[in-house]
Amino acid sequence: MALDSNMRTEYIKWILFFCVFANLGISWPANAQRRGKDRDKEPQKAENTDFRLTEESLAAEGMKFMMKDEPDRALPVFEKLVQANGNDAAGHYLMATALVKMEKFDEAITASKKAYDLNKENIYYAQQLAELYAKRRKYSEAAGIYETLLSKNPSNIQYGIELAAIYVFNDQFDKAIDTYNILEKTLGITEEITRQKQQLYLRQNNLEKALAEGKKLIASEPAEVSYRVELAEMLIANDRIVEAVAPLEEALKINPDEAQAHVLLADIYRRNGDVQKCNQELKLVFANPNLDADPKIRVLSGYLKMLKTPAELGEAVTLIRQLSETHPNEPRAHVIYGDLLARQDKKAEAREMYLKAAYADASDFAVWGAILQLDGDLNQVDSMLVHSEKALEVFPNQGMFWYSNGTAHLIKKQYKEAISSLEESLRLISDKPEMIPYINAQLGDAYNGLGEHAKSDAAYELALKGNPDDDHVLNNYSYFLSLRREKLDLALKMSEKLVQQHQNNPTYLDTHAWVLYIRKEYKKAKEFLEKAMLDSNSVSGTIVEHYGDVLFKLGERDNAVAQWKKAKRMGETTELLDKKIATGALHEQ
Repeated sequence: MALDSNMRTEYIKWILFFCVFANLGISWPANAQRRGKDRDKEPQKAENTDFRLTEESLAAEGMKFMMKDEPDRALPVFEKLVQANGNDAAGHYLMATALVKMEKFDEAITASKKAYDLNKENIYYAQQLAELYAKRRKYSEAAGIYETLLSKNPSNIQYGIELAAIYVFNDQFDKAIDTYNILEKTLGITEEITRQKQQLYLRQNNLEKALAEGKKLIASEPAEVSYRVELAEMLIANDRIVEAVAPLEEALKINPDEAQAHVLLADIYRRNGDVQKCNQELKLVFANPNLDADPKIRVLSGYLKMLKTPAELGEAVTLIRQLSETHPNEPRAHVIYGDLLARQDKKAEAREMYLKAAYADASDFAVWGAILQLDGDLNQVDSMLVHSEKALEVFPNQGMFWYSNGTAHLIKKQYKEAISSLEESLRLISDKPEMIPYINAQLGDAYNGLGEHAKSDAAYELALKGNPDDDHVLNNYSYFLSLRREKLDLALKMSEKLVQQHQNNPTYLDTHAWVLYIRKEYKKAKEFLEKAMLDSNSVSGTIVEHYGDVLFKLGERDNAVAQWKKAKRMGETTELLDKKIATGALHEQ
């Protein structure tokens, strides 16, 4: 009869169940026919057999619950088993197994110890108790059991590994090392055990013995280049730089293409300030197409910090460009290249590298920040708008990116969009309180652009409350008030403060002059406009047009018209300028 899949699974479980019980030392009855004969001939033996069947029935029931991962149901059954025969080690072991599953480790230790005390020869009982001791940090007790197991089975490597680990946990490093030495007699010199011993010697501040272990490993496999490199790394990590050169050179004799050896030599030369030798080693490293980007980036990052002269930076550019081209999908390579270009004030090229990094991995907040900063430095508003939107797709909760987005919209006179972004920035920027005045300043400009003067004034007031000397706000707020012919005393106070702090700024001098003009203080306005016009490179058509307006008010009509014509040639004027020139008279909004 064929078994279906469910029957087959249950069959396998029962086979495993019988195997476990056999290992635990539980005896099984003879076949039914033999039991019948024994019952007839030996009543006392039959009674014992019945008792044994009860035990086995309880054990089987409990194991079924364990196989279904129901230890809470198995535990009462195993408890009955122990109550029926307190001297049966297997019952205590099974109780402990259920308690472990239920994470009742202290109770499990009690049951497990009972099983072990009843039968110290059973390795399963011993291992269970040792593991429980280790879990509850009773390292001395755990070590005692593993020592016994290892003494009885010296060829069992696992016992040795467990015992050494227990010694390490208990800070008994010498005993752990002795145990590893015993294992080495069986296994020979191995990489894993050598590394464990090295770590222990280093924790004991015994560098010489740790190095000796590394040399033993090299002697065991002289052709293995990595062991020499690892020895050099240990020397470098412990400031034994000079000694690290020899094993690295030996490694390169065995394998001239061992990239990590070149990397470490480059790092040694970098530490010694030898830029030329460092550069030579890096060229060998970077010429290796099989080397991952990680070691290149690590040594290159340190190399760049030691460069000071333009000539040294120029040498580095070649290496970094090669790194970026060799690893086009490695964002860190592009970031390093971008950083170097930024150091050389090559802003457009730097931004291009940062963009490559962002497209390779959009999750780097700092890269997007650098891109937007460079967009601003390059006065490329369209780029700032596009890049801020892309950054916000990844970081929608970053107030600084909303600020950049709002600023770009504001410059493009998209005031509604600017206000939406800036208000979102204000909501999210709590981690950078120093930015709040600047956001309010931008909001003041945006609300003014929509003609919402009450909101504009309120935003400017908040900006000045946070930063009373903000020249952008002092200038715009006072100028817009003068255009509206409102709060002129406040406008005058702000413009006076502005020109006191920036006595040679033509734009600010013009703003103050215009506030004076609106207040009909024409002679004072003329003085400040003439001062603004001293810097011919910074004079705009607006300033010259304002100068013509003041001259007209002072009765200098011909001179005023001449200034208006000059302003027209310069551009950046008001829409009334043509009418002023045509009529030779002042026209005001």
